[in-house]
Amino acid sequence: MKILEEMWYGNVDPVEYDAAPTEKYKEAIRLVARNEKKLLATMTEAQKKLFTRFMDSQRDYQTLSECLLFQNSFKLGARIMLEVMEE
Repeated sequence: MKILEEMWYGNVDPVEYDAAPTEKYKEAIRLVARNEKKLLATMTEAQKKLFTRFMDSQRDYQTLSECLLFQNSFKLGARIMLEVMEE
């Protein structure tokens, strides 16, 4: 149960990535930022406010989706462990 103890003391963060981002990931982030900058440059103030609200709601949705994915993945891993231990 060492991993649970490590989580208890805050030494393990279950949502941290344990690997450096790949070049493909970094390029995707650069593309998003570049396109957002271009898009904002063409907008009126009212459109910028609407876009900001949209982006905020999109981030909220993404956070919830990632949380559900984490939970489902954890459950799947636990089921796999149980099945392996039964054999």
